[in-house]
Amino acid sequence: MHNPGHRFQAQDRLAGGAQYIGGRLTQGTSGRTHAVVNPATGEEVYTYELASTADVDAAVAAARAAFPGWAATTPGERSDALHRFAAVLAERAEEFAQAESLQCGKPLKLTREFDVPGTIDNTAFFAGAARHLQGQSAGEYSGDHTSYVRREPIGVVGSIAPWNYPLQMAAWKILPAIAAGNTIVLKPAELTPLTSLLFAEAATHAGVPDGVINIVTGLGKEAGEHLVGHPDVAMTSFTGSTAVGRRVAEIATSTVKRLHLELGGKAPFLVFDDADLEAAVHGAVAGSLINTGQDCTAATRAYVQRPLYEAFVERTGALMASVRVGDPFAPGTDLGPLISHAQRDRVAGFVDRARGYARVVTGGEAPQGELKSGAYYAPTLVADAAQDSEIVQAEIFGPVLVVLPFDTDDEGIALANDTPYGLAASAWSRDVYRANRATREIKAGCVWVNDHIPIISEMPHGGYKASGFGKDMSAYSFEEYTQVKHVMFDNTAVARKDWHRTVFGDRP
Repeated sequence: MHNPGHRFQAQDRLAGGAQYIGGRLTQGTSGRTHAVVNPATGEEVYTYELASTADVDAAVAAARAAFPGWAATTPGERSDALHRFAAVLAERAEEFAQAESLQCGKPLKLTREFDVPGTIDNTAFFAGAARHLQGQSAGEYSGDHTSYVRREPIGVVGSIAPWNYPLQMAAWKILPAIAAGNTIVLKPAELTPLTSLLFAEAATHAGVPDGVINIVTGLGKEAGEHLVGHPDVAMTSFTGSTAVGRRVAEIATSTVKRLHLELGGKAPFLVFDDADLEAAVHGAVAGSLINTGQDCTAATRAYVQRPLYEAFVERTGALMASVRVGDPFAPGTDLGPLISHAQRDRVAGFVDRARGYARVVTGGEAPQGELKSGAYYAPTLVADAAQDSEIVQAEIFGPVLVVLPFDTDDEGIALANDTPYGLAASAWSRDVYRANRATREIKAGCVWVNDHIPIISEMPHGGYKASGFGKDMSAYSFEEYTQVKHVMFDNTAVARKDWHRTVFGDRP
């Protein structure tokens, strides 16, 4: 294991604060402290004071004050600021990678190769997108009247991000909002605020004006709900569980604000009998264990056509058993801990209850020895559960894959769709027509073919059904942070008079 006293390297940069308001780092005023805990060791690495509702009010006020000036900047000026921001992030990539690993328990190789480069790429994408926000062409759609469409910023955006990808989720919410000319108040999860705070501080260093990006770190029931219901917040964007998403929707709709929800997932992994078995096995292990399974797009339900079923179970179980669980900072580690002991125990509960109705092929336990103090759980494969069982239907959010057989293509697609969720899915087949049918009929916001989990900045991410609505990343996300205005010119004085007579008659 790495030194249990491993220090948060940006401690001095944040100086003990966890609220970033108006371009300045401050402590919260709730009178309650909270600790960031390294889930690999259980040690506290950063302690801060939680935000109060007064801190939320201050952050919203700072964002509101900054909005007119930021909204008035040209797309080119916002683009230049974001390009500078991307450069600062690239310079500090290692700092961000280590902070993300420390607070989340992610293997350092994952944050170095995926989380941080993806965030830098997303920043560069929105730097370019800032100059390409389009409405419709101007034209005469009604007689002598010329119409065109303006896309304008909405105002202050209040966003809430989860703990599984703190840096990337902060970027996904902040970047499209500010690229479109909005200002933002982001509440990160209280478990993982470090990289969100560093992200805002780096933006200020890159020249993004004070108040454009604000961070409040507090509890959901207090700071989060107050932010969502704040009358000066024009839009709410939330990523998290479907249950909490429903509560966010209730509060947001009471003030009739724009709402964006990216919620839970239970992604199916559909393997047809003509698939490349080895590719599917490796894809299932990688797709189910990414970020220790704490990913709403992770492969959680593998449906395998019966001729391949037993071979898939055997080979997937063997490959899972070879995954190296350990210290996130060790070069050879494939899988780190879950975010907390509470989450580890929750995942274990699902597997323990499933033993009464399904077969645990591999895993199903917490490692002992030097890993005992961390929130670790072994990669777990469960087979032969019923479609309506808890472990198939509920979002587990851990390193657990459930495998079920199917016979016909119709049955496989029906089973894939048979949950309330619809965020992501994958289909595995060598037959282009079979795969195309699956992409068409599976109800999910993303369907991969012969792969599972990659994302790119140019393409949208978001769900169907109980997985929410709205898109992150891509130009679709950018447009969501704008409001559309129809502008109409009357080109002739005669037209004005004629219209007046039509409505009011010949009165003077």
